[in-house]
Amino acid sequence: MAEESGKLIDGVQIKKLKVLPDDRGRLMEILRNDDPIFVRFGQVYVTTAKPGVVKAWHYHKLQADNWVCLVGRARVGLYDPREKSPTTGLAQEFFLTPEDPILIKIPPFVYHGFKGSDPDGETMIMNIPTVPYNVTHPDEFRVDPFDPKIPFDWRR
Repeated sequence: MAEESGKLIDGVQIKKLKVLPDDRGRLMEILRNDDPIFVRFGQVYVTTAKPGVVKAWHYHKLQADNWVCLVGRARVGLYDPREKSPTTGLAQEFFLTPEDPILIKIPPFVYHGFKGSDPDGETMIMNIPTVPYNVTHPDEFRVDPFDPKIPFDWRR
């Protein structure tokens, strides 16, 4: 799931999600306001990527993101550029699927993105950010997905 060292980027949190199946289908709680991982609610939205499409890199200054994969398979990349962080320079990779669901909490200033890795169709990520999107002053700062300063290769 994470890089071989097992060490998470400082501030990144993982919540293993539990799927409750019955004869009618499945139920999965994703985030509750009494979860230790919960900070506050901003909004909920979904984003998709077609097979092989990379949606990266970006970071936020104000919000934390809470990502879970609802459909398909996502290859998630994280990179910590924060100079005062104990994990400065660390890049991590996660594979998110509905079959083995986890929620990834991504703190402010950590670069993140994902690649649609399901060869059979779109990948859908649900995000529960801690701050609602502001159209006039977006808290989103983008970097090219293949920027050589970030030690992560989306091509493989």
